[in-house]
Amino acid sequence: MIVLDAIDHGLLTALARDARHSASALGKVFGLSQPATWRRIKRLEQAGVIGGRRLRLDAEKLGFGVTVFLGIKLATKGRVSLEDFERAVSAIPEVQTVEHVLGRYDYRLRVVARDLPDFERVLRRRIMTLPGAGEVEANVLLSEERLAGPL
Repeated sequence: MIVLDAIDHGLLTALARDARHSASALGKVFGLSQPATWRRIKRLEQAGVIGGRRLRLDAEKLGFGVTVFLGIKLATKGRVSLEDFERAVSAIPEVQTVEHVLGRYDYRLRVVARDLPDFERVLRRRIMTLPGAGEVEANVLLSEERLAGPL
């Protein structure tokens, strides 16, 4: 386990909000030189604290006006392997995330679609035909506030 100080926490918070910050700009904020800031970020990456930097796409501008969170309970846990279900659901282009969860449902999916009729098509033709797919609960995203997350 890596020990983080206040500057490490600050760097992580700043990078979580916008990973495009340069080491030079971050160094100015935290009173560090560019090389010292770069070494800290590299240390956090090597320790696995920073697992990568993602590009966030605007789904609506790409033509996906609807985001739906699906809870899926597998119909027959003993007859279909979790790996088979995960592999099949991950191959569906509209599925953005697949999370294996504990609770009422076995999986939580984030699905994007052009509109509700398009989502219905994806649900009926792709998701409900998956191996082991059973009970499904859909929650349509109304709005989303992006937060950097607790550090």
